[in-house]
Amino acid sequence: MSPEPLPPVAPEVLAEAVGQLTARLRKKLDAAVAECAGKALAGSGGSVEVRFGEDTLVILRPGPSGAVTEPGQAVCSCLLAPRCLHRAAVLGAAPLADADTVPPADPAAPEPSEGTPPVTAPVTASSVPVTTEEARPSPTPAQVDAAAGLWLAAAEALAAGVTAGGTVVQAELLRAAHSARLAGLPRAEAAALRVVRGLRTARERHRGQRLSDLTAAFRTLLAGAAALASGAAGAEEVGTARRAYAAGGSLRVLGLCREPVLSATGYGGVTTHLLGPDGSLYTLSDVRPGGVSRAKGAGTASVALGGAVLDHAGLARGGLLIAGATVSADGRLGAGRGVRATPVRGADWSQEPVAAFFARPVREAVASSLDAAAAAPGDAGPALLGCDVEVLGAADDHLLARVLDGGPLVRLRVAHPHPELAHAENLRRIGGFPGVVLRVLGRPDPDRAATLRPLAVGPVPGASSSLRLPEEWRGHADLGYDRLQGDHFPRPEAGAAPGTPGPAGTDPLADAPLWRVRRLLETGVAGGRRAVAEAARGADRTALGVPLRRAGLAGAAELAEGLAAEADRRPRDSFGRLVDASPDAYARAWLASAVHLDAAERALVTASWS
Repeated sequence: MSPEPLPPVAPEVLAEAVGQLTARLRKKLDAAVAECAGKALAGSGGSVEVRFGEDTLVILRPGPSGAVTEPGQAVCSCLLAPRCLHRAAVLGAAPLADADTVPPADPAAPEPSEGTPPVTAPVTASSVPVTTEEARPSPTPAQVDAAAGLWLAAAEALAAGVTAGGTVVQAELLRAAHSARLAGLPRAEAAALRVVRGLRTARERHRGQRLSDLTAAFRTLLAGAAALASGAAGAEEVGTARRAYAAGGSLRVLGLCREPVLSATGYGGVTTHLLGPDGSLYTLSDVRPGGVSRAKGAGTASVALGGAVLDHAGLARGGLLIAGATVSADGRLGAGRGVRATPVRGADWSQEPVAAFFARPVREAVASSLDAAAAAPGDAGPALLGCDVEVLGAADDHLLARVLDGGPLVRLRVAHPHPELAHAENLRRIGGFPGVVLRVLGRPDPDRAATLRPLAVGPVPGASSSLRLPEEWRGHADLGYDRLQGDHFPRPEAGAAPGTPGPAGTDPLADAPLWRVRRLLETGVAGGRRAVAEAARGADRTALGVPLRRAGLAGAAELAEGLAAEADRRPRDSFGRLVDASPDAYARAWLASAVHLDAAERALVTASWS
């Protein structure tokens, strides 16, 4: 029989199972979890079975949701059950179930496709009012206590790092996350689950795992927990368990482009980006289980909004007049029973109000986009921006382009690298026509200097050496779905030689010695507190601060040296014996350096667009 995938397990079920183990069994847990790989088989009645030897069988019986959400749904035949190693190991090997704090559609409606994990990069609509629930006061005493417990668990996980952050460490963090959930802290719970999933991915050494992502997840979790535990946090740190939709009245929106959506948890679909008459950005998403095949097909799926007879391809080039609109704070349109939508004619990118979106000064747009992303919860990415560029040519894995009218030199990188999507092929095609001028709609990369990840392109009004798109495309090509062809580009002039991109210019982010701080922080995430102490011990500690001070980054130097010193601190008890240092001071030193680094890098990225 072929192996069966294990069903998702609720975080609190795993935490309880690990908590019941003795200290001796906990030491064997990670090895037992690894032993479960590929051993799951389909059982009767939709159950999944994992056998240990000849006499021990663990059976998981998922509930109606497809996940194990109750302790009684996981049973073992051994004499120690349910306080046995086998049961805890199987639960630890299973994927974590999504928390039921996943935002559904607006309360008046049955949950459509928007009741799925959030889109990879939502946008902000500044005109949406907040609800009473979103404007909650400071945290309650119960929430402060839960946040303090979450801080301690996160600090322990940070001190352990990926190498020692096994199932026991993860379970403690899941237990604290569940307490945060019960106290009404959904945002803190979601941040903790991201860290646990990141630890699992890093320990399994998946190809798509990036240490920088786990570092950012730890920073977000610790910063949120610290703010909540202090009692001074506001509604943003507390969060809401359900996505709040506010009444938007009558709303006219115009399509900008479609974007394929892929999630690490197997979801796929499309997000159509829309523009309001006042320049506010909105989104309409259709994301469901199905991965890349779902993402490819959803580009032409029907729009589930108020009976509108449009698909996402038509909406991206058309528009909607919505009566009784409901809008969330991040700009997502709700599909409540009272919503009615009528298709209207769209606007070309050269027509107002869309043209005004591309006329905004690029540095101002980038600064606003990155600041909004930094203040947004979770995995929210930068907002869209538009600009006109001249393509200089291909360089390594990106294109070099210059923003028109004296703008900066920028790098165009693939927005979604999956080979079955059209992004990479379209970018290669564009790179074969140096000198072409484009109107680009994309998302600035917050981790790279002057880098834009384009989602759609169109011709620059009045330019002779620009795109020549089919009339039915209504003036732009969605790079994730439409495929550019040679006849869409201007013909090169007779006798003209292909151009070369020339030098890429300086990269203030790469040239700054901040990479030393970044490496120290990521070393801590990978190897834990001991790895930071070893990396910065002796002469290396001096080498850490001197280049930073020479570059005028005295604050970064002081914080990094403080982190190294705290990591190497070895307290002794009253008898002179070495004891384990509390992770609290180390976590605070790590967080201070991480927050400073994030702000400094964001400032350098913004400056690179000048």
